Amino acid sequence: MTSLKEKFGKRLKEIRKSKSLTQEQVAEYVGIEPVNISKIECGMHFPQPDKIEKMAAVLNVEIKELFNFEHFNNRDILIKYIEESLEEFDLKDIELVYKFISNLKLYK
Repeated sequence: MTSLKEKFGKRLKEIRKSKSLTQEQVAEYVGIEPVNISKIECGMHFPQPDKIEKMAAVLNVEIKELFNFEHFNNRDILIKYIEESLEEFDLKDIELVYKFISNLKLYK
């Protein structure tokens, strides 16, 4: 089972990269050394609450987004979630999902 530190680090890295920020940029704003951002992202360290607040601010996300780990679940849980979600969709939404998956397969 993945630890909280590992999940947090993976999520931090995911958000940081989506915002096109470097570890150095985040570290400078937060007030820590870049090596510490690396250690957090690798799941070796966990930041103090005040540093989490600063990370959320520099990434322009709510703090709770740093703890949104659902998409890191195992394959079976993710497939079950997708299947259950599709049951609630109407045909138009399912067609949209189909197109998305079809296009995604083209890029693999």
